[in-house]
Amino acid sequence: MPARLARAPRHLLVCEKGHARHPRSRHAAHVRDHAYSCRVSFLIPECALLPEVLKSTIADIGEYYLVRNLSIHELVTHEFIDAFVKKGKLILSVDKDTYEELGLQGRPSRYSGKKAMRYIITIDLTDAGFHPESKKHNRVLWALKEKKPLEFDFLLAWYNTGAEGSTLMSYFSKSQIQALKPKITFSTLRDLQCPVLQSNDLQGKPEESCSTEELFEWLGAVLNQVSLDNNSSSFLSTYCCPEPNTVVEKAFLCTITGFIIPEKIIQLLEQLCCYFGEPKLAYWLTLTVHGFADSPVSWRESEHGFHKGGENLYNFVIFRNLDYWLQMAVGAHDDCPP
Repeated sequence: MPARLARAPRHLLVCEKGHARHPRSRHAAHVRDHAYSCRVSFLIPECALLPEVLKSTIADIGEYYLVRNLSIHELVTHEFIDAFVKKGKLILSVDKDTYEELGLQGRPSRYSGKKAMRYIITIDLTDAGFHPESKKHNRVLWALKEKKPLEFDFLLAWYNTGAEGSTLMSYFSKSQIQALKPKITFSTLRDLQCPVLQSNDLQGKPEESCSTEELFEWLGAVLNQVSLDNNSSSFLSTYCCPEPNTVVEKAFLCTITGFIIPEKIIQLLEQLCCYFGEPKLAYWLTLTVHGFADSPVSWRESEHGFHKGGENLYNFVIFRNLDYWLQMAVGAHDDCPP
């Protein structure tokens, strides 16, 4: 077997801790830095019935839109930018042939090897030099509209702060646009083995508490419905819950699947913090967010090596005292999360 095939792919998990009510807490900033999320799950041990305020937050998660056969040049017109973009960039990940045909300035992908076969093009849509009729804007518009027209299906989402103006549905009314609602599933897990955690100890202590890595692995098994029985006759998994652990009679699990924008995730995170405003049996709960596997970026503008694996996710463990752990994970070919 070639050595490159025998090597296990690199995975990276970054962990930090903080307090949700500390004035310098960056939990909301970290959520905003991860803009493209396709699945959000939260798990609440010792919970059989979801509070009404959390139900309302989930119901208000918002629509997103599928636009078919949309030409990319539509996203660099000033009509679109003025209506929907206060600050933002268009980032294209293209192969070598497309890059050369477009003729736009870019850089080789960090993960294309010695011979660049993929390039990253970044266009700052709100740059002062990108105004209407500028040479820069005309060059980009010509390249995307005439020199190398590119057309794709897009998922679009927009955070409307209440200001009057165009909506995505009306703006793209002449295109094949469809409004979609996220898929929401609720389930109750019974007699669930849960790790014992201490908010002030990321590393864990033998016979006292589990580490953040052990919690992350356990949570992955729970969210993917992997048995924790450690049954020797199982052909799928012999995984078991780390020790020390405790059994909770009921745990509530909610999963939201779709295109979910950071502002809605921040609202959900805030309500999960408020869950501990009244006495609860649970000592902690979790909020897990998965990014799109094929997104060209993961955090901020960090290039995402989606062609190998595609993992990019983060998880909050929120404790009763509002301490939190933030776990950020990526797979092979990704920069370290911020």
